[in-house]
Amino acid sequence: MNFQGKTKENIQYDAIVVGSGISGGWSAKELCEKGLKVLLLERGRMIEHITDYITANKDPWDFPHHDLQMPNDLLKNYPVQNRTGFAIMESTHHHFVNDLENPYIEEKPFDWIRGYHVGGRSLMWGRYSFRFSDLDFEANAKEGIATDWPIRYKDIAPWYDYVEKFAGIAGNRDGLPHLPDGHFQPAMPDNCIESHFRNSVNSNFQDRRVISARAAHLTAPTEEQTALGRASCQYRNRCMRGCPFGAYFSTQSATLPAARRTGNLTLRPHSIVNSIIYNEKSGKATGVRVIDEQTNEWLEFSAKIIFLNASALGSTFILMNSTSNRFPNGMDDSGQLGHNLMDHHFHVGATADYQKDLDKIYYGRHPAGLYVPRFRNLPGAEKQPFNRGYGFEVYTWRDGWQHSMDMDGMGAEFKEKVATFGDWKMILDAFGECMPYYDNKVTLTTEKKDKWGQPVLKMDVHYRENEALMRKDAKEQAVAMMEKAGFSNIEAFDQQAHPGLSIHEMGTARMGTDVKNSVFNQYNQHHIVKNVFCTDGACMTSSPCQNPSLTYMALSARAADYAVAELKRGNL
Repeated sequence: MNFQGKTKENIQYDAIVVGSGISGGWSAKELCEKGLKVLLLERGRMIEHITDYITANKDPWDFPHHDLQMPNDLLKNYPVQNRTGFAIMESTHHHFVNDLENPYIEEKPFDWIRGYHVGGRSLMWGRYSFRFSDLDFEANAKEGIATDWPIRYKDIAPWYDYVEKFAGIAGNRDGLPHLPDGHFQPAMPDNCIESHFRNSVNSNFQDRRVISARAAHLTAPTEEQTALGRASCQYRNRCMRGCPFGAYFSTQSATLPAARRTGNLTLRPHSIVNSIIYNEKSGKATGVRVIDEQTNEWLEFSAKIIFLNASALGSTFILMNSTSNRFPNGMDDSGQLGHNLMDHHFHVGATADYQKDLDKIYYGRHPAGLYVPRFRNLPGAEKQPFNRGYGFEVYTWRDGWQHSMDMDGMGAEFKEKVATFGDWKMILDAFGECMPYYDNKVTLTTEKKDKWGQPVLKMDVHYRENEALMRKDAKEQAVAMMEKAGFSNIEAFDQQAHPGLSIHEMGTARMGTDVKNSVFNQYNQHHIVKNVFCTDGACMTSSPCQNPSLTYMALSARAADYAVAELKRGNL
């Protein structure tokens, strides 16, 4: 059911889940399926699957500006969201926050890309879904950096299996120990340029391997997935508008209908969670304080357990704002809350043309391409002048009619040129690991307040020498692979993207081995307030170069299983 009440409510829920994005949807599904009565709180508006994807089936000519540019009167509301260079279009802007209503302070440049609505960024995410390995989980301990992860691959591997089967991940079993295989549906087929690049790199570089990107798109739906109304990918590549086929994994297409069918879910949009209510006598959280987004009314909701899934910085805001006599500086004893903020550094690599195979085209629009997994600083490999590594996302296409926009001419010959496809194009874009620096941090400040009178976050984050050295190598290696593959017009690039722009923010309330070095334990359970859990990006102890969302899913399912078991034992 959806709950829209505007008065203080006295229902005692078993669990409250804060945030309805990738991790929140999973937490709600798992808790509901285990028999708990769950209140799912989302700070933004309702978006119903299919019916509320208002631009999903529109063509460019259906938009006033052909979806090529935003009118200035609308664009002024998105000064941060527009920094992505792709997000704020006529077809997608409604899925991103109004920056004027949701401000923050940048001590140093930080691009905080957000979507406040039911489903969160699960409607707009890139959908690349990779497992972490022990190379990642052991790195901090082996290098003496930050603190050790409290888990290893064997702890989370069964949960990767579990969430992959439900979500639906297209990919191949590639046999790479540092990028473990999973349960995959058939990978999306290569086009001719992808096949050429894959074969060239795999033949000419012994230390690396090009694979199909592992993406959360259905290519051979299971009975469970079709029962939820999901279907195969249609290769429209309009994913950021919302997928009416349910082909890619999102809260709307997958976890929300699964939770709803249990009869145990209450969903309340327009509910801004301000803080956690802490009982000094019991040492437990008793509920949350909420501001109604539409009326500004303050509400309180009670539950036995609370799952924070408001996004890395959203969950950290709530913990920081949850002050009491016991926690005068926010709900933490470690001194780590707000610190160790990480985001993948990217927008470095190379672009190129391929002027062969011009007799070939392909149909449909690939929502996922190729991937070059990390090949630097692997076991037994030569040590690089930087720690950790990076992977390349590989995108290819062939120029359509747009290649003729700057051409002069008229008549039949000109029409023929316009109707002819242009060259093949390729981009190699590296995503590199950011180290967990203690002084990359966020703090709460009242220097500015949001639309609802709350304090805002101040970002003090920047990349360091390790990231700079990694970027130099990534740019050089992108060029080397393209040269070997016979590309032309190769141009290296380094756009020096700021933290946040990769939209993979991690850390600030990390997992760890004890209360002295972390906020949450190996089960994503708060070290002190045992009935509070966090399974979104805030809990990350390091930031392996792989896309992190699959790990959030697995951690959420694992933590929910543990929380319900502890609740039944009377420990919460």
